[in-house]
Amino acid sequence: MSFFKKLKESIASKTEAVTKQFKDGLEKTRKGFVEKVTDLISRRKKIDEEFYEELEEILIGADVGVNTVMNIIDDLRAEVKKQKIEDAADLQPILSEKLVELLRGDEDNSLHMNPDGITVILFVGVNGVGKTTTIGKLAHRFKQEGKKVLMAAGDTFRAGAIEQLEVWGQRVGVEVIKQQAGSDPAAVMYDAVQAAKQRGADVLLCDTAGRLQNKSNLMEELNKIYRVIKREIPGAPHEVLMVLDATTGQNALSQAKLFGEKSGVTGLVLTKLDGTAKGGIVVAIRQELNLPVKLVGLGEKIDDLQTFDSEQFVHALFAGLIQENEEKDGNESPEN
Repeated sequence: MSFFKKLKESIASKTEAVTKQFKDGLEKTRKGFVEKVTDLISRRKKIDEEFYEELEEILIGADVGVNTVMNIIDDLRAEVKKQKIEDAADLQPILSEKLVELLRGDEDNSLHMNPDGITVILFVGVNGVGKTTTIGKLAHRFKQEGKKVLMAAGDTFRAGAIEQLEVWGQRVGVEVIKQQAGSDPAAVMYDAVQAAKQRGADVLLCDTAGRLQNKSNLMEELNKIYRVIKREIPGAPHEVLMVLDATTGQNALSQAKLFGEKSGVTGLVLTKLDGTAKGGIVVAIRQELNLPVKLVGLGEKIDDLQTFDSEQFVHALFAGLIQENEEKDGNESPEN
């Protein structure tokens, strides 16, 4: 069975709506990356040094990351030698398979929920990456699942941050626990935890400041928040999600390295994937940071925040090729 056929079968159990969201959300990356690979393969039927160089450029252009690209090219060279591949078209499924492997990782990318009480999820990340929108969309998702949700407006420093979260609260019908702008974020978290306990909440989603005067101030602030939450709910926070803007490509990776190493991040959220042709950044991040991508933003709609799924991701990228392969398989006689 071909790789593409296996890939299609393995995601057949997932809903069509989710598959469509991944396809629609990754359209720019598909055009900027997969179509270039397809074009390269149809132009250069022969696998030579120039072919590898051009493929390298395409992968780097999609923000897959230089180190990861070098490893992919080395692996492809080894496969070509091992399988004695001569036709460039035979490399496509191997490249796709390699991407699935790189994205999959060993760890579970689902959100860790508290089985014995309130689940506390903390959101970190610089301003402008879509943190508040992500919190609002996730609140909506949990509410759709029948959970009682509260949101905490812990970004008390950015002008308009509290109001922005309140707008989301009204939109999705979720209460926002807040104080005045400029107040102590840890005090907001204390209030939010007490409110969550009193109201019998299942999930508490906490916004935090994206930028204080300097990085050490920000880390101090986060540590204070952790201490307050942990004291009130042992084992919390259950997730610390760092939100990154996929359209910033390698900058998102640098942010994650700088910010993530000291802030106890447990997973990543990549927003605005639908707005970039550089969706390869997911591969770079997955390879260069030992952190799972847990959620991806695939559009503007309220339900466009999806659990990251490596197979869905690659399937959406190579959708056109999968169809071509199916047609080709269908046209071949059983004897062939």
